[in-house]
Amino acid sequence: MPRLSGKLALITGGNSGIGLATAKAFVAEGARVAITGLDPDALESARRSIGNDTLALVSDVADLNAIDALVAAIRTNFGALDILFANAGVGTSVPVENTTEEEFDRVFNVNVKGLFFTVKKTLPLLRNGASIILNSSIATRTGTAGLSVYAASKAAVRTFARNFSAEFASRGIRVNVVSPGPIETPIWSSGEATAGLRQRVEGAVPLGRIGRPEEVARTVVFLASEESSFMLGAEIVVDGGMIELPSGAPSRRGP
Repeated sequence: MPRLSGKLALITGGNSGIGLATAKAFVAEGARVAITGLDPDALESARRSIGNDTLALVSDVADLNAIDALVAAIRTNFGALDILFANAGVGTSVPVENTTEEEFDRVFNVNVKGLFFTVKKTLPLLRNGASIILNSSIATRTGTAGLSVYAASKAAVRTFARNFSAEFASRGIRVNVVSPGPIETPIWSSGEATAGLRQRVEGAVPLGRIGRPEEVARTVVFLASEESSFMLGAEIVVDGGMIELPSGAPSRRGP
């Protein structure tokens, strides 16, 4: 039997990348899925690629009124939720001295405030025993120049998982985290500078390559399913060994 048979799932930021790959994986495992995004055309394209039963909703997690409208739409169309994958997020790479208040607020409004209130406002829809998966990042562990704001926002996400778990455990709701390393996105596919960056990143990954969205999606399916029924407040890192095996990276191997 499919691992998510009959489950109702919401994926924020589900129109591309990890979110889209996870939506497809959820459907393949028997779930019905709702996805959100900002671009109507991208959402419709994603909906068609996932399946016509997919609910695609334009929604901005940084806008609390938009979250309210999203919850109302989910209540009307689904009635309840069994799975929430809080995946929507934004990245930034800016040195501290060049970081503006606007850039700081943009990142924290989406990655921290938006995620927190997405969980809060969907909580009444989540059935007892539901699974919440939060998307963090290995940037919380690496200490990388230019990533101070982004890494701090993702560290907050990791902390949310522990504290949400403590609050929701009485309802059997499990909250866990997936923390990806570098994953294949359109940023890697064009330009000489991008090619050079890609080479440096691949040189830092022990497996010698950038990960695929589908590899993260399989981990999210595990966390959404009963296979992870005794896990809560936990983090699974999907990074090709970057955190645990830095000396195994191609750039650090001997001849």
